[in-house]
Amino acid sequence: MEPFVTDFSALPQLSEHIARWCTQFQQNLAERPVANLDTPLPPNQDLPERGAGTLAAFSAFERGLAPFLSASAGPRYLGFVTGGVTPAAMLADWIVAAIDQNVSSPGDSISSGVELQVLAWLRQLLDLPQDFAGVLTSGATAANLLGVICGRQFAGLQQGRDIAQDGIGDAAIQVFAATPHASALKALSLAGLGRASTVQIACRADSEAMDTQALAAALAASQALGKIVIASAGTVTGTDFDELRAIAALCRQHQAWLHVDGAFGLFSRLSPARHAWTDGIELADSITCDGHKWLNVPYDCGLFFTRHPQILQQACSVAAPYLDVGGDQISFMDRGIENSRRFRALPLWLSLQAYGRQGFADLVEGNCNQARQLADWIAQSDGYELLHPCQLNVVVFRPKIDSHLIKPRLQQINRSGKVFMTPGAWRGQTAIRAAFSNWRTSEQDVAIVCQVLQELSA
Repeated sequence: MEPFVTDFSALPQLSEHIARWCTQFQQNLAERPVANLDTPLPPNQDLPERGAGTLAAFSAFERGLAPFLSASAGPRYLGFVTGGVTPAAMLADWIVAAIDQNVSSPGDSISSGVELQVLAWLRQLLDLPQDFAGVLTSGATAANLLGVICGRQFAGLQQGRDIAQDGIGDAAIQVFAATPHASALKALSLAGLGRASTVQIACRADSEAMDTQALAAALAASQALGKIVIASAGTVTGTDFDELRAIAALCRQHQAWLHVDGAFGLFSRLSPARHAWTDGIELADSITCDGHKWLNVPYDCGLFFTRHPQILQQACSVAAPYLDVGGDQISFMDRGIENSRRFRALPLWLSLQAYGRQGFADLVEGNCNQARQLADWIAQSDGYELLHPCQLNVVVFRPKIDSHLIKPRLQQINRSGKVFMTPGAWRGQTAIRAAFSNWRTSEQDVAIVCQVLQELSA
C-alpha cells in the first residue's frame, strides 16, 4: 500500500501539477495540430513490477503519449459531430472523478436526485413533455439500443409475450427506417433483431428524410404482429428531418413503436427558426440525444427519453438481494444498460447552471451560422462543389476533381494540421463532411478552414 499512501500524501502538489498541464492543453488547443494522422502505438514495454509513482508516470505520459493527442476538443475539429468541453463541464468532470459516486441506486447519495433534476432541466431545454422518463447513457449508441429494446418489448407485448423475461423466440417483429444512423443498425444487431431485417423506406426527393407515403404503404403491407419505426430528427449527412407528426399518426394506426434518433438534430429546438422541424416529437415513444455533442460535456454522455417508463423498466430491471437498498427514488440501473454508472449528471448540472438555456441557444445558433459561412464560401468557390444546402450545422461538399482523388485530398486537408474533417457520401457521390458543434469555434476559424481549402485547390 506504500505507493498509494505516498501519492495520497503528495496529492496537493500532484493535483496542482496536472491541473496546470490540463489548463495549458485547453488554452493551447487552437495552436495544436488538429489531428495526428501518423500516430504511433504506445512504447512497447512490459508492465512494471514496481510502480514509480504518479509523478513519474505522468512524466512518461507527457513524453510518450501527449504529443500524439488530437485537438478534438478544439475549434477546428470538424469530424463526425464532436463537441468540445466547456470550462464548467471540464471542472465538473474533475469533481466526478474525485467524489467517485456510483449512480446505480439511490439511498446513500444525492447523485440520483441530481440526475433526476438534470433530466427535468433537459426536458425544459429541449421543450419536451415533463412526463417523459429519462436516463443518461454512455452515448447515442447506448440510447438507440434502449429505444430498440423498448420497441422490441412493446412489439412482444403486442403478441402476448414478455421478451425481456422469456426471450425473443419466434416473435414477428419488423423494423422500418429510411436513413438510420449506423448506431441504430448496431442496436438492431445487439438486440437480436438483425441489421438486415430493416424494411428500407424510400426517401423524399433529394433528401435523406423519410417518404411518409412509402412508410404508410410498407406498414399496411406488413404481416408482422410487432413493428418498430426508426425516424430521424437530423440525419447524419444531410441533416434532414422526418415528418414526425405524420409518422407518429401512422405508428398509432398500425400499433408501431416510434423511436426518433435526434442525436444532435434535437438541439434545433433551441433555435426559434428551426423549432418546427421537430414538430410532433412529443408523440414519439422514445428519443435519443447526445450530451457530448452540442451540450459540450466530456465524453461520454448520451440521453434517452421515453413516454413509457414501465416498458423501459421491464426491459432493463435487475434484481438481486444485495441490490435491494429500498427507498422511493428511481434506481437508474433499472432504466439503462449499466448497473455501475458514472455520475454523468454532474457536468450537465454544472453546465446548465453556468450557462443556462440562452447560452446553449447561442451556441447552436453560432455553429449553424459558421456552417452556413463555410457553405457559402464553397458554393462560390471555383475548386469545390456544395452537394446539399446547409440547413443546420453540417456542410457536405466535394472538390471538383475525379472521385478517386477525393480521399487523398481529404488526407491533404487533414495533414495541414489546421482542420480535421471526415469522409461522407451524398447521392452516390464521394464527399467530404464538416460538422460544427464546438463552443470555441469562431468565424475566424472558418476563415482559416477556407484558406486551407483554397491553397489546396490552387
